[in-house]
Amino acid sequence: MTAEQQLNPESLVARIIAELQANPHAQRLLLRALLTNEFLGMPARLDRIEKDVAELKADVAVLKTDVAVLKIDVAVLKTDVAVLKTDVAELKTDVAVLKTDVAELKTDVGSLKGSDLEMKVHRRILPLLSQCLQLRRARIIQSAVHQAPDDFSETVATAADQGRITVDQERRITATDIIVRAQRQSDHAPIWIAVEVANRLDVDDLTRSRASADTLADVFSQNTVAMVVGHRIDAADRERADAAGVRYLEVPERL
Repeated sequence: MTAEQQLNPESLVARIIAELQANPHAQRLLLRALLTNEFLGMPARLDRIEKDVAELKADVAVLKTDVAVLKIDVAVLKTDVAVLKTDVAELKTDVAVLKTDVAELKTDVGSLKGSDLEMKVHRRILPLLSQCLQLRRARIIQSAVHQAPDDFSETVATAADQGRITVDQERRITATDIIVRAQRQSDHAPIWIAVEVANRLDVDDLTRSRASADTLADVFSQNTVAMVVGHRIDAADRERADAAGVRYLEVPERL
């Protein structure tokens, strides 16, 4: 073939293109010859990628919906927690009020029991003291249901006026649960008994009884006995009573 018969590259490419345009089957054969299998498989892979992208978009949409629902659930939960906190606060307030009511009720019941015991002791105090302290001619001078005679009150007031006792001591005499005057059987000497009454006897009752007895001694310059009467007194308060020179008498519930 002569040089004139050879086609230049541009003409050759133009001829090949013309042949390929005229023969589609030849196009596929040429592509297979020129392109790699990976390149030829790109359309299928692109289809799969587009499908995966579509599925991903669908998953993202579902996730967004789930997140929106979760936000709503969180908001509801916050509301429920706020309501629960309010309920707990109200419950604490109610419990505090209930505790206060119970404490007041206990105080009222204690006072009622104390008053009831004091009335019972008042009815039985003379024989109880006479037997316990070996007394004779015992009589109640002052109690919750027995107003002190004028001469007793006047003697105590005069002692306060003269400075032999303080105003607080005068008030202690007035506040004493029961004051009894009697004679000792042994020598008929006059004696005063200052009695404090309580369901459960404690150190306060001992202190009050001791103070009343000491004040009576200052006023009348006679023998006195500090006495406490109640249903119960524990071992520690028994020791305190013995140390303070206070007599104690435990009485049964059914006095």
